[in-house]
Amino acid sequence: MVQSPSVKQVRIDSGFWGVYRGLVREVVLPYQYEALNDRVEGADKSYAIHNLKAAAGLIPPEQKGPVFQDSDLGKWLEAVGYALQDKPNPQLEAWADELIGIMEKAQQPDGYLNSFYILRGLDQRFTNLIDCHELYCLGHLIEGAISYWQATGKTKVLDIMRRYADLVDRLMGPGEGQLRGYPGHEEIELALVKLYRVTGERRYLDLAEYFILERGKSPSFFIQEWEKRGRTRHFDTHDTRVPELSYFQAHEPVTGMSEAVGHAVRAVYLYSGMADIAAETGNEELRAACLRLFDNISQKQMYITGGIGQTHHGEAFTFGYDLPNDTVYAETCAAIGLVFFCRRMFNLERDAKYIDVMERALYNGVIAGMALDGRRYFYVNPLENWPEASEKNPGRNHVRPVRQPWFGCSCCPPNLARLVSGLGEYLYSYGENSIYVHLYTGSRAEFDLSCGKVTIEQSTKYPWDGAVKLTVRGAGRYTLALRVPGWCRQAALTVNGQAAEPTAVKGYILLNRDWAGQTEILLTLDMPVAVMQASPLVRADAGKVAVQRGPLVYCAEEADNGSDLAALSLPPGAGFALGKAAGLPEEAVALRVSGHRETPGDGLYYPASFEKKPAEITFVPYYLWGNRGPDKSAGGEMAVWLNRDRD
Repeated sequence: MVQSPSVKQVRIDSGFWGVYRGLVREVVLPYQYEALNDRVEGADKSYAIHNLKAAAGLIPPEQKGPVFQDSDLGKWLEAVGYALQDKPNPQLEAWADELIGIMEKAQQPDGYLNSFYILRGLDQRFTNLIDCHELYCLGHLIEGAISYWQATGKTKVLDIMRRYADLVDRLMGPGEGQLRGYPGHEEIELALVKLYRVTGERRYLDLAEYFILERGKSPSFFIQEWEKRGRTRHFDTHDTRVPELSYFQAHEPVTGMSEAVGHAVRAVYLYSGMADIAAETGNEELRAACLRLFDNISQKQMYITGGIGQTHHGEAFTFGYDLPNDTVYAETCAAIGLVFFCRRMFNLERDAKYIDVMERALYNGVIAGMALDGRRYFYVNPLENWPEASEKNPGRNHVRPVRQPWFGCSCCPPNLARLVSGLGEYLYSYGENSIYVHLYTGSRAEFDLSCGKVTIEQSTKYPWDGAVKLTVRGAGRYTLALRVPGWCRQAALTVNGQAAEPTAVKGYILLNRDWAGQTEILLTLDMPVAVMQASPLVRADAGKVAVQRGPLVYCAEEADNGSDLAALSLPPGAGFALGKAAGLPEEAVALRVSGHRETPGDGLYYPASFEKKPAEITFVPYYLWGNRGPDKSAGGEMAVWLNRDRD
């Protein structure tokens, strides 16, 4: 087994992700602090800090907004912690300290800290675990506390969250007199494993393991809890139907799971926790279940963008090969959760297939969720956008044609901020005598191996160019493993100017040698344009093709191609030219190709003529769509999949 580095070990200071991390630090986190304080004009209210202040007795005791708003504070604090580990920022630190002070005032004498129940009635706490997100909120707050403590050394917030975690540990579990429950929305499992790793307290790991292995056992805790509550639900008090356990991944014990079902974010958070526990305890049944679930997602239920969750009904998975492009959900949080799962699976299995999916999600399904200015967001990430349908068809109202300044349920924006801010944890994995290079971006990393300290500097224009220069310093014998992405069909390698044979094992070129002084490595990944097709079992994409270059999936936008994108088609063997697109970043590579536009006949229906006119088609990276127009937020039509000519 290998591990991921800390954010402090990896400095991302340039290149693609350096720009994004700077944006998060300088723009996104201050903007989100304003949104959490309900000070962004024209945006949906958060009420997160309002509720916490009310729970602390600083303002009148009125709870507003959804039950889970505390979680956004935890995610924002986690992102701040990662940003401060990168470089000092007195303003961010002052805001975080102020927030922590409010948490301290709101915390109850026994350690409990949840603004909803402090304001709505402490006698009801832990009576609705299926719906009310107490443990989910605690998980995010714990992760925020750990990140901030690691950045600043200040123990106050970590002490606050440990008191709350200790309360849960006393109240819940398999022991006599304990509540034998588990969370309706998984997340605390990940946080408890982190808490175990930074404190060495085994009870936190044991509690995480209990929450996972207790899930899905019969009789169902969720059904018993629902019965005890008088068959009522939090989100619809008139709904007396028996809870659908598969929605909560509680329909069977986790070790028997083989198909991703239910709410997509909850699912991948659970699977990430399962992988964590398998890594820490050696539980082979959990490991085997994780393998099955990853294969089910990646081979049957994942969009080409790395998005997951096919339907807005329950923000959920549906079934294999059901991948509609226009009514898709593909929540930003779900792609983020998939990234979490992939990293953990690699550390278990050391196979590049996990990083291939992680990279696909990062460059497409995740960052498409935020505008280039850092101030607008997508909750839903469609592969086809038809603004009139979003406005007039109730079945497509969930697909927003433009990014929004905030949401009443705004889980995605701070989640995206914490992932990008903490991306240093995802570039590498390492063991006692090995370093795996997963992602390529301008950066500097340090590792303490058994043979001594090793540093790696990366210089690259990736993902726009496939050339990556790595400067390695540190003596001793160890293995450096360089990932060759699954999309790359040809790679070249030189070491200190001498050509080397780039033989890959499970997607990695393994350089096992006695290293001395400074070594210069140049990895060149061939990056042609690839025209992709889906399995014929994916009915939504039958007769269609998509375009990809390197890790980036491309799309056609109305801004370049006019309206009625459904009339466009690509011929077989079309040749692409690299270029630029107006209104997008200078470094962004657009693609141009000669295709066709179908000529409409008279009326709604008419005899097939198959007439087409030549048309120049421009493709831009999917993550950049909806970033143009006078206010940089124009939507217009967009399509990832276009018709394929049958010549």
